[in-house]
Amino acid sequence: MDFTEAYSDRCSAAGLAARRGDAAALRELVAQGYSIDVPDNRGWVPLHEAAAHDSAGCLRLLLQAAPSDDYLNSKTFEGMCALHLSARYGSLESVRVLLEAGADPNEVTTEATTPLFLAVENGHADIVNLLLQHGANVKGPHCWSGWNSLHQASFQGCTEIMKILLEKGASKECADVNSQAKDKATPLLIAAQEGHVACVELLLAKGADPNLYCNEDNWQLPIHAAAEMGHKKILELLIPITDRICDKGKGKVSPVYSAVYGGNKECLEMLLKEGYSPDAQECLNFDCRSPMCMVFQKEFFYFIDIFLKYGITLLGINLGYCLFHEKFTLFQRFLKLGCSLPSGDQLLEFISYTIKAHEEYKEWLPYLLLAGFNPVNLMRRFWIFSVSESTLNFILEFTNWKRLPPAVEQDLTDYKEKFTWTPKSHFAFIPSLSHLCRLEIRAILTSKRLRSDRFIRELPLPACLQDYLLYLDVLRVSAIPEAEDYLGQREEGAPSTSHSAAEDAERRDTSVTGTR
Repeated sequence: MDFTEAYSDRCSAAGLAARRGDAAALRELVAQGYSIDVPDNRGWVPLHEAAAHDSAGCLRLLLQAAPSDDYLNSKTFEGMCALHLSARYGSLESVRVLLEAGADPNEVTTEATTPLFLAVENGHADIVNLLLQHGANVKGPHCWSGWNSLHQASFQGCTEIMKILLEKGASKECADVNSQAKDKATPLLIAAQEGHVACVELLLAKGADPNLYCNEDNWQLPIHAAAEMGHKKILELLIPITDRICDKGKGKVSPVYSAVYGGNKECLEMLLKEGYSPDAQECLNFDCRSPMCMVFQKEFFYFIDIFLKYGITLLGINLGYCLFHEKFTLFQRFLKLGCSLPSGDQLLEFISYTIKAHEEYKEWLPYLLLAGFNPVNLMRRFWIFSVSESTLNFILEFTNWKRLPPAVEQDLTDYKEKFTWTPKSHFAFIPSLSHLCRLEIRAILTSKRLRSDRFIRELPLPACLQDYLLYLDVLRVSAIPEAEDYLGQREEGAPSTSHSAAEDAERRDTSVTGTR
């Protein structure tokens, strides 16, 4: 039911006079015996009309002619009494008349809202002062959410009212600067969220605690709100005084996540520059392993360079996210930067992403295998039955195809029968000794040395053997010249090609077979 619109044809004559503020007409109507307690479609009686339209003269007339003791506290269908309406609409003199007549400054509406809260909500500082002088409760909750007047003033960004609430009035009470609503939100959190710098400064000066958790899960702080909403000046105020346990503490959430979640690049860089970890902790609240996980989750790829600049640890699963989003150049870049290869509990999830990208296998599979990833890790039955023949033929080039695990051999046999797969002809024979040596040497070199061609190019071997160790023969046959170019590239900002004397000695002492 709509209680907001007034219909003049459903309002009593006395009500219309009070709405217009026509005290003379109202006096005449009262003298003629017209009723002053007939409600309109909203449940408003003439007393409400006078209160809402700042007609102190009409209020006095109506109160003198009150038909009962309860008339002063009569309520609309929304549970508002005359004092609520005067406080909402900024009718200072009407508020004064009603308070002097005995109106309760702590009366609540059906939504548990007080006159004080309505005055704050609508920015009427003079009425706030007057209500406090008459005993309005500044400390208690004033609406169904548990917000009190200080919460609302913080939300409104009204420092003048906040100062009034935070100072002792005639009631000898002052607002609790750290009061929490039902959801544990504090005035400081609200001001930080809304970007009210002056309010934040005032609250901090009055003793607001920046380390008071503002949610039931005990992780959200004002710094999270500032970071998420992109309020840089407030973030500057909060960083020095916020406990760093939120950075990587178990069960907490780093504000780095909040900056990413809100898409706020400058706030993210500010946090990282001030020492917050780019890795942070696993964040179950957002279902993220790391902030980089959230970058991909939100598709805010412009954050990646910032995280790389501040030394984020690249996890193997990040390669999977690249595949899911078809960011193949980024996939190659992560490998160059030393991203760990997928393993352990990340492996199955990674494999699921490779299936999604299997048609574009030339864009990522060569680079993964060249970096030292064990191809057998991919060759699960569900993977084999999901990819193309060309993908299978390519990956087998990086294996000893005659010494595969029995389960893999059986799966390949089943695949061949079901899909009439035609393996490359040389897979029918035992691999050459040169290929077996290639596999053994690359296994000894480990993934760290295989990220580019530098280490192999510096082995005391003929160029043709170096090419063979780098699989250039397979890349050329498979028509993947880009991978050949990739081997000679270095990531911008990667370590110099110059090495220490110890590294030179290690290379001299390492034979082609890897024996020391």
